[in-house]
Amino acid sequence: MSVHPTIRLASPEDAESIATMLRLLAGELGDGEAFASTEETVRTHGFGHAPSFATLIAETAREHVGMALFFHHYSTTRGQRGVFVQDLWVEIAHRGTGLGKRLLAAVAAYTAQAWRAEYLALTVYRDNPDAARLYQRLGFIARPNDVSMSLSGDGFVALAEGGA
Repeated sequence: MSVHPTIRLASPEDAESIATMLRLLAGELGDGEAFASTEETVRTHGFGHAPSFATLIAETAREHVGMALFFHHYSTTRGQRGVFVQDLWVEIAHRGTGLGKRLLAAVAAYTAQAWRAEYLALTVYRDNPDAARLYQRLGFIARPNDVSMSLSGDGFVALAEGGA
């Protein structure tokens, strides 16, 4: 691509575009059926008094072509503040141009300054080898003792109510 996208912190006006990019990412990863984020959930949870996440957007003069959605993370092992990148997406036409790396670098720079983050964490789908190669080239390492686990739905409700 000849157009060099700029990267900026998202605003509430970007909620629709963020939701669209997240929907595209979910579809590419095979999560389209389970995807439930909307413009309203992005606006509600990503902006306002106590946002749950922040987003950086890559854009050309005409369109949004990438994004990184991230939130605070803390490691008791390291004794450090960090940042967790939940979602990184780059439009197909801009892949291979270094935009993914630029988005991650922008997240690191922004959170190092604004949040005093000292590390960046993320997960990668096993069946997304292109992303895994990017992260390895940047120096990310897999932590073999870490296994990502999740509790939601009835299990979460039962635990929140005092037992599982």
